[in-house]
Parts: sequence; structure tokens; C-alpha cells
Amino acid sequence: MEPVVQMFGDAFLYSCSFEKAHIYEQFVDEHVLAYQVSGQTQVYHQRGEIVLKEGNILLARRNQFAKSIKIPAKDKEYQCICLLLTNERLQQFALDNGIICDEKYRGKKNILLDSNTILNDYFLSVLQYIQPGKSVSKKLASVKVNEAIVMLLELPLNLRSFLFDFSDPHKQDLEEFMLKNFQHNAPIKYFARLSGRSLSSFKREFAATFKISPGSWLKQKRLSEAYYLIKKKSRKPQDIYLELGFENLSHFYTSFKQKYGHTPAAIKIQSGNQSRVG
Repeated sequence: MEPVVQMFGDAFLYSCSFEKAHIYEQFVDEHVLAYQVSGQTQVYHQRGEIVLKEGNILLARRNQFAKSIKIPAKDKEYQCICLLLTNERLQQFALDNGIICDEKYRGKKNILLDSNTILNDYFLSVLQYIQPGKSVSKKLASVKVNEAIVMLLELPLNLRSFLFDFSDPHKQDLEEFMLKNFQHNAPIKYFARLSGRSLSSFKREFAATFKISPGSWLKQKRLSEAYYLIKKKSRKPQDIYLELGFENLSHFYTSFKQKYGHTPAAIKIQSGNQSRVG
């Protein structure tokens, strides 16, 4: 069965899948508070990896690339609840509660929260609202989001700037940024945002720096990295196409052959023959 992802109101995202693991590439554009009901989520972000096991809670900051592998448990379906803490909601909460935050957040973008009864009970209460066939009103969603924000502020982690620093990403060196992030399969507008530029400025500066369009550069860079990994590191195509930003294996094979005139398998065979001759 294919994975099921449902939106309840405009604040709760409920995800479940069955039988096998599924891989998702995504750009996190709003703060997310996630609770692993069952199964496991492996999250690969720009600074490392986090594994969410049953009962774990993750607080993820907006504006970052992430890749997740959702793995069902042996005897249970995969279930995860995500609460979206949008900028709009957080700004309204700050306005309603007289919160002024001039401090720029400089900590971790992904925080695995210590499990506690209050947070666990909160998500169990949310689970009752997001069952199939039920609906969540905007008013109820607002109440539950505000409840979550209050709980986060009361944790001994000083999350004030994490939640209420609304500044955009700072401008980064474009070439360095792209070389670090080319493997992420995301729209160009998100590369622009994370690099600290408007879309038009990003495209203009990119053309001046690389003498090619962003889309073409990303494709060529991913293919050259794939060639290196297959030929020099003996990696298998099926093990690398997703981590390099290709949507499926068929697309990867087609693009690879168009560029190099051979399939990835042929490159691997050539490399093996050369090793034996040497």
C-alpha cells in the first residue's frame, strides 16, 4: 500500500505508510514539531542525521533541506504527527503575548526533545482529533498550536529565539553554498532562499558565477558526482541516485547515458576491467 499523508486543518500533518520504507526529499519552510507514534524516521539534514523512534519528539527549524526515510515497525504501520508552527502563527502569538525577541538564533536547527509526560499526553490528545473522517476547525487548530508553543517555552531549553527569530537566512558565498547542497532535490527558489537571495538575484549571480543556469548546473554536478562514485568508489547506481537528488532510477539511468554515452552499469564494468588489467 502506498503511503498516506493527510492534512487536518492547516496546522496538523499526519503521515502513515505500510509494508515498506519510503524516502522523502523536502525543504522545511516552517518550524515543525514532530511526534513519532510508531515506526521510525531517519532524518538526514545539512549537519547530520537524527533517528526518531517511537515516542521521540523532534523540533525542526524552518529554512533547511532535509531528507527522511520513513520505516514501518515490524508489527505496526508507520505513524507520525507533525505540528506546523508557521511564521504567521508565531508572529500572532508574539503579538498577543507581548513577546519581543531581538536575539538572532544561532543554535541547532534540529533538536531531539527529551520525552516527558506533558508533551506525550499533548500528542496523544492531538491524535484523537486527526483520525480519518474527522475534521479540525481553524479555531481548534489555533488553540492546539498555542498550547504547544506555551509548552515549548516552558521547557528548560530557552527556545525563545528559536521560535521568534523571524529573520531570513544571511547571504552566503554562492559557490560554496551550491557545492555543499547540490544533492538536494528541491525547487530553485529554495536554493535562492537558503543562500540569502531573492530568486531573481540568485539566478543573475549564478549565471555570472557558473556561466550556466542553476537547473543545468545541478544536473551536471549530480551526474559528475555519480560518475565519480561509481567509477572510483565502486558504488552501485541503486544506492546513490536518491542521495544525489534524482527522483527515480530510470531518470538517473537516462540522464547518465545522455551525458556519458554509457549506462552506469557499463562504467562500472569498464572500471572493473581496468582494475584487473592493472
